[in-house]
Amino acid sequence: MPDVNRLSRFQTDFIERLPLIPERPGMRYGVTVALCLLAAWIRWELDGAFPPGYPYLTFFPAVILSSFLFGPRPGVVAAVICGFFAWYLFIPPRFGFAFDSKTLVSLAFYLGVVTVDIALVHLMQSANSRLHVARENVRLLAEERGVLAERTELLFQELQHRVGNNLQMIGAVLSLQMRGLAEPTARRAIANAAGRLQVIGRIQRQLYKSDGELVPLDRFVHELSGQVMDSSGRDDIACKVVVEPGIVLRPDAAVPVALILSEAMANALEHGLAARDTGTIHVQVIRRDEGIALVVEDDGAGLADGFEPDLAESIGLRISRVLSRQLDARMTLENVPPETGRRGARMTLHLPPCRIVRQD
Repeated sequence: MPDVNRLSRFQTDFIERLPLIPERPGMRYGVTVALCLLAAWIRWELDGAFPPGYPYLTFFPAVILSSFLFGPRPGVVAAVICGFFAWYLFIPPRFGFAFDSKTLVSLAFYLGVVTVDIALVHLMQSANSRLHVARENVRLLAEERGVLAERTELLFQELQHRVGNNLQMIGAVLSLQMRGLAEPTARRAIANAAGRLQVIGRIQRQLYKSDGELVPLDRFVHELSGQVMDSSGRDDIACKVVVEPGIVLRPDAAVPVALILSEAMANALEHGLAARDTGTIHVQVIRRDEGIALVVEDDGAGLADGFEPDLAESIGLRISRVLSRQLDARMTLENVPPETGRRGARMTLHLPPCRIVRQD
């Protein structure tokens, strides 16, 4: 197969170079005359093998070859030379130029045939030349687009990092401002806002891989869960993440999902496991016929009796509810069912298929 490809490439390159040596007309016409002499010699040597009436037989290839290799003008020269050779050497009376009607008709047909041959070769080479120019333009355009795509990708990645860095810097500024506040409620509100900005900043930088592709959800959730646990300082709490591979969220869904996940984990740490020296947070992403489900479950104290998530005044829960509606998703917050033999709270976010780019 490589030999066939090389041969095909050689043929293509050769045809695209036609007509040959345009910058050296003397050589082109010299080779043309040589082809005409060769055709005359072959016709002379094979004269006894041909029946009467075939004076032009070996001259047609010379005309076609001259046109094919060197262009229409050498082809015309070859047609004239070969015509005179055939007329003088092989049309009776030989070694003379007869002007009878039969000879003139024969010459007229010869002239018509070589004209068609030269015209067809010229049209073919003109079309091939235009094809070569078009192919070269496509190649140059592809190179330009490749450079443009690479530049766009670099700018896009730089934008992602700058946005993420700026958001995290704003969060850091809020954290500094919080130190000057004495009122606990204000400090807590500023701390929560700073934390959310830090999360959004990290998400913005992690949302895409280095090649510009969207990050798969399994990697995304693992990284985000680890960062939430690291920032909490709770080394006594374990976090177990199980995400089915091959799921990729739409870009407009990734940030809201990440915020809901971080809020659910923060609630588990601050409320469900606040009074515990040990505990576990389980994070799962499960495929379902109607989309996917993100589940965050802890083994802490669970929700208080009579707790109504829709009526809760917690800023984090209110933000999560707003974001879930924005995603056309359904969010539930409930205690782990007693029949499982476990206790704790469970948050489930049901995402519709329209928020998923693909599921491999």
